[in-house]
Amino acid sequence: MGAAFGTWSKLVADCKFCHIDRALAVHETAECLVFLDYRPVFPGHCLVIPKEHYETLADLPAALIPSLFTEVQLVSRAVESALGAEGSFVAINNKVSQSVPHLHVHVVPRRRKDGLKGFFWPRQSYRDETHIAEVRDLLRAALPSTMKL
Repeated sequence: MGAAFGTWSKLVADCKFCHIDRALAVHETAECLVFLDYRPVFPGHCLVIPKEHYETLADLPAALIPSLFTEVQLVSRAVESALGAEGSFVAINNKVSQSVPHLHVHVVPRRRKDGLKGFFWPRQSYRDETHIAEVRDLLRAALPSTMKL
């Protein structure tokens, strides 16, 4: 592991991403770091992280969302342009399947017929229209209480 980011106030001692080796860095801004995934889905698979330690997207302060996703957009364009990819896959795991508990956004170059099948998500159906409405209403009711000011 290399040097940590320096004077950032929110670093976690045992977090791999808080102390990532800068030799892996692809790009860096004041708030974010982009580096190559050491076990890529395809070559060029990047991770975009906030420099300060936040475990999930829900923990990220609203003020940092524009910085993070501006960087994700930039990296998405770069992997397509630099690697001749036809597109990109952008994903975040929150808690479940999150190998390092530090918020990170995967940006994976994609090509038609590259063998990646929708990221292997089994699909389920709603029971009926009533079930759709029930789930929708539960989410609508929860939204105001989850908004951070």
